[in-house]
Amino acid sequence: MTPASQAPRSTPVVLDAGGVQLSALLARPACAPAAVVVAVHGGGMRAGYFDSRVRAGQSLLALGAQLGYTVLAVDRPGYGLSRERFPRGLALDEQARLLHSVLGSFARAHDVGAGLFVVGHSNGGKLALALAGHAPPSGLIGVDVSGVGTRPAVAAGDLPSPAGRGDWRRHWGALRLYPPDAFRLGRDLIAPVPAAEAEEAAHWPRTYPRLAARIRVPVRFTFAEQERWWLHDDASVAELLGPLRAPRAEVERLPDAGHNISLGWAARTYHLRVLAFLEECLLARDAAPAVPARRRLIVTNSPETCTRKENVS
Repeated sequence: MTPASQAPRSTPVVLDAGGVQLSALLARPACAPAAVVVAVHGGGMRAGYFDSRVRAGQSLLALGAQLGYTVLAVDRPGYGLSRERFPRGLALDEQARLLHSVLGSFARAHDVGAGLFVVGHSNGGKLALALAGHAPPSGLIGVDVSGVGTRPAVAAGDLPSPAGRGDWRRHWGALRLYPPDAFRLGRDLIAPVPAAEAEEAAHWPRTYPRLAARIRVPVRFTFAEQERWWLHDDASVAELLGPLRAPRAEVERLPDAGHNISLGWAARTYHLRVLAFLEECLLARDAAPAVPARRRLIVTNSPETCTRKENVS
């Protein structure tokens, strides 16, 4: 593992699209990038969620750059630099349109290699899926999300909101899953949940099927072993995969992890699996078969592990 002092560093940058500015963190590889990993944080967090330096190897930005990718972690609309511009935040479809525009500007100014691969956590996972369904950017390779499902494990009134972050224990799971300094240093990442984002939360179970039916790139879902915001039993996973029209969809349960995976001991394991999925997406593209593609739905670490194949409609 690369020592923290030698790991690629991240740089604060400002992204602009039509006069709208978003703050972000950027890490570049030493050579031309194989692709760009776009990381989108969850509710009440900031872009630094994906750049934890509490322990060597935890940062997605450092790991991705080390393995040959440009990694761009974006403060979503209503967070960071754009908080003053959007004090209530933006609705999900508006976030998707703005992120589409910002990423288009970024791609015109930078080498993006094979294209863009979007990683989203929690509410950022919703945005990643919305981007793929509503406004996929040119060259979108795939989407990898964690901490978001379709069946909530709590009542709507218990979800994080501008008035509170909900039950904090659901964000973390057992404290043993995180390095001791994660909570102290993590205070700098915490931000208020914009009102528009909180108000939409209860609608997600109805919004998701419509989005899923429009997604045409590979999708991977990860649930932490101690995920406590979303149900991820077999019935819930089947409901999650059912409406997807992606050519490939996978669900994985990550052991020894809580909801905030990228701040925990499991961060490196998770990030390596994210990048492995990206590599598999690139491999499938390079080795595109001459015969019609078939849809793959895969669930791992399930009491009844299932692999199902069916024709793409």
